[in-house]
Amino acid sequence: MARKMDTEVRQEQIAEAALRVVGERGVRALNMGAIARRVGIVPSAIYRHFQGKEEVLDAVVNLIGTRLKKNVAAVCDETDDPVERLHMLLERHVRLIRENEAIPRVVFSESVYGGVPERKRRLYRVIKSYLDRVGDIVAEGQRQGRLSDGLEPDQAAVMFLGMIQPGAILWHLSDGEFDVTRQAEKAWEVFRNVLET
Repeated sequence: MARKMDTEVRQEQIAEAALRVVGERGVRALNMGAIARRVGIVPSAIYRHFQGKEEVLDAVVNLIGTRLKKNVAAVCDETDDPVERLHMLLERHVRLIRENEAIPRVVFSESVYGGVPERKRRLYRVIKSYLDRVGDIVAEGQRQGRLSDGLEPDQAAVMFLGMIQPGAILWHLSDGEFDVTRQAEKAWEVFRNVLET
């Protein structure tokens, strides 16, 4: 059991290191040597956990999904108020992007999933799962009478993501000059008004 745990920890370290390499230097700079230097191991040690770069990229996509799920679980643990959950989730999502510049690069890079249909489907499932969870929060708010029944929860979830993605792209393209946090807060006020109407 301890060996399995050690393997899982090392795999996560490798995926996180790969995410950092992509964030700093782009997907094309991702190689076993760069990853190994970040983890503090020799490149051949990575092959004990992954067959190659493609499996590492799969692990990066899974890591992004895990972080998104943790954010949803955290806000659901912190409050029962669906409006506050959505606001806190927005703040966490923006923080996740700001602290992991690689995430927009992974999500929007054809070089990550181009030619690998399964990875493209995996990335879609990660995002879809996140949208489903956001939709669940909206539906719960509607059941509680806190949110309007005028929006379908799945459409509200896509709108929620729409508050973040354009700002994340502009933040990425401007090398951090665009204030994605301020943009998200302004968008939140509009979104909240739509939800509560």
